[in-house]
Amino acid sequence: MANFEETTAQIIDLVNKQVVPGVSFGFINSAQTSRFVYGNKQWVPEIKPLKGDELHDLASLTKVMGTVPLILQMVDQKMISLDDPVQKYLPKFSDDRVKLFHLITHTSGIKGYIPNRDALNCQQLIDALLKLPVTDTFDKKVVYTDTGLIFLGLIIEQFYKMPVQDAIMKYVVKPMGLKDATFEPDPECCVPTYPVNNKMLFGIPNDPKARQLGKHCGSAGMFATLDDVLKFAGEMLKPDKEFLYHNYTKLNPGRSLGWDIKPDGSGHVIFHTGYTGEFLAVDYQHQTAMVVMTNRVHPHQYNQIFLERRETILNKFLEESK
Repeated sequence: MANFEETTAQIIDLVNKQVVPGVSFGFINSAQTSRFVYGNKQWVPEIKPLKGDELHDLASLTKVMGTVPLILQMVDQKMISLDDPVQKYLPKFSDDRVKLFHLITHTSGIKGYIPNRDALNCQQLIDALLKLPVTDTFDKKVVYTDTGLIFLGLIIEQFYKMPVQDAIMKYVVKPMGLKDATFEPDPECCVPTYPVNNKMLFGIPNDPKARQLGKHCGSAGMFATLDDVLKFAGEMLKPDKEFLYHNYTKLNPGRSLGWDIKPDGSGHVIFHTGYTGEFLAVDYQHQTAMVVMTNRVHPHQYNQIFLERRETILNKFLEESK
């Protein structure tokens, strides 16, 4: 049985080399779960140790832990089809070729510059996103964006008549038993990210679009503990989730429904990251999973070394998982 010794050593080294202040991480190996906490919650304005029960800004893990499961439930209940055109639900969107499938697989080609994006309010940002053009990568290349998941969130709202984040709490988070996951965290319980307007963000999403869209953001904004994400990872190892471990596009590298797939885009392992320093890998074949939670954007947003190390840690996990 894999014990992930080398993977563990590489994760701890992130703290020892001061790449991140601290790390909460864990592994699932068949029915066994192990969890580790190492380092500090923050460096600025003062050093505070990490306890391991803190809420982390999940950033884009919100996509696969919230919006994607709810969309897949809706497909299962025949409320929607992934073959439906986006226009059917969002008539202000102008391209009739783009389907829900393209949004969930990041193959929509929707891209473009929104002037003064961070100064727009919620409705202005939604209107600007709906006007974005479809580029020539449509259906030809996986290009990861937030826009597709924001659109899927808006579609969820039309059916449930409530903000997408409320729907995620009611229909995904609560039924799955994620005890601490929330879109309205207590700042005291959170690890910080980086300063905006000279004020360190505690319990406020680091993603500007999540701050602008508030409860209407399906791409980011969830906060959760290590235990929540490990529980979610365990759910992804169940037989009814096997369908996720496939390349749903005809592309290489391809994409599953919402998830990146490893190795080499072939399947076996689903993987997703969050900009703030979170990542999650689930290996169905070997019934193992890895959850790594850091605040790699604290106290400075740009941290290239972490991104390189993340790839090395993932590869070591894949190797030790066998």
